[in-house]
Amino acid sequence: MGNSSNLMKLLVGIQVLVINVVILLNVGGSGVRAQQVPCYFIFGDSLVDNGNNNNINSLAKANYLPYGIDFPRGPTGRFSNGKTTVDVIAQQLGFNNYIPPYSRASGQAILGGVNYASAAAGIREETGRQLGQRISFSGQVNNYKNTVSQIVDILGDENTAADYLSKCIYSVGVGSNDYLNNYFMPLFYSTSRQYTPEQYANVLLQQYSQQITAMHNYGARKFALIGVGQIGCSPNALAQNSPDGRTCVARINSACKIFNTKLKALVDTFNNQFTDSQFIYIDAYGIFQDLIDSPSSYGFTVTNAGCCGVGRNRGQITCLPLQPPCRNRNQYLFWDAFHPTEAANVIIGKRSFNAQKGSDAYPFDISRLAQL
Repeated sequence: MGNSSNLMKLLVGIQVLVINVVILLNVGGSGVRAQQVPCYFIFGDSLVDNGNNNNINSLAKANYLPYGIDFPRGPTGRFSNGKTTVDVIAQQLGFNNYIPPYSRASGQAILGGVNYASAAAGIREETGRQLGQRISFSGQVNNYKNTVSQIVDILGDENTAADYLSKCIYSVGVGSNDYLNNYFMPLFYSTSRQYTPEQYANVLLQQYSQQITAMHNYGARKFALIGVGQIGCSPNALAQNSPDGRTCVARINSACKIFNTKLKALVDTFNNQFTDSQFIYIDAYGIFQDLIDSPSSYGFTVTNAGCCGVGRNRGQITCLPLQPPCRNRNQYLFWDAFHPTEAANVIIGKRSFNAQKGSDAYPFDISRLAQL
């Protein structure tokens, strides 16, 4: 029995070694480019969903043209004309392939990471319910737990799996819908009558912390926590609440800033609490501010309207099936009523990975997180 047990451990060790060698020798488009981490796990909403909502009973779907018009595979469920921010981050990390959605991830492929993001999902369970089914943050964490069980089976034991997972990057970008499809939708939700923006942010981050703790209990050690963007500057917010169709909606952005300030402070709390882990904060709000304040510096000429959509600012409704989008897509900050174009996502993704300004990431960026 002892010899067979030792043989099994040796075989598992060889398998892990082979996996890591394959990972480190991935060949990129411009010669050999080392993959910096073994896997990348993604939690979030429609900003990074890449197909998890395609086959559920939801109005929040993007698996039809013109979505994906500039993506090599066409429409996949990504809420953009092309790549999302996490696609860009994955490329920066040296991954050759896109991280697969949980709905399609299986077998050895899960060793490279999984995307659990779901359009309309929030931190709160009820968030987004008016759009139908969605996988809330807690649901995404439960799906991650299932993935970990599969990885334990593949690698042979929990210790080997734990060591493997400790080297991976985990990005979490949730909270937008808790404002967009909850707090600022008083006809459907009572939260704005129950809580001040300050109280609401505290409630959200208390629940957020519980899910982060659960992820930590299942092996996550390198976290990139992404702040909420400027929801008050989206074509949808401008269409509904901006007098001139250009001025961002201050009360919405103010609430988002409260959440972000508390999330950044939570990074310090987590780093003190989980001494075996590293947490960073990505200031998506601030990066977006630069794109709005100095659009010409980044090649944008239109910052207040969607490239496709319906109504004022093309922001009343998202892209209709087969609707012809604008032709000069690289000049638009927004693709539809809520989501950035690929051109914007590339900038946000690259600045998340390699901070252009000190405020882009705290206490450091994803490129440094990957090296730890």
